[in-house]
Amino acid sequence: MTTVVIRRTKAQNYKGFTCMGHAGYARPGKPDILCASISVLVINTINALEELAGETVQVSTNEETGFIQCIFESSLQEKSIFLMDSMVFGLQQLSETYGKKYLTVKFEEV
Repeated sequence: MTTVVIRRTKAQNYKGFTCMGHAGYARPGKPDILCASISVLVINTINALEELAGETVQVSTNEETGFIQCIFESSLQEKSIFLMDSMVFGLQQLSETYGKKYLTVKFEEV
């Protein structure tokens, strides 16, 4: 199962997120389309935050365990907040479609 923890302040300002684990949705002999979808959303958001929005982020990864952590070094710009809102929306939609058995999205106040 993949768990994504979105970290926000009490005022709902994004501080970062962590994605942990592999979805485990794959059928025998088939690729894991859910894990791939999660990866695309998460990695594209990190790349867009850095390259398109100019944000400075700290990223740690471990492909083998399915771990990605992204920490924001400062408050996000409006366009970056939109990118994060879009990622969260996409992840929540995947969780609703495929089930919490495979993907859970949580929020943590920091």
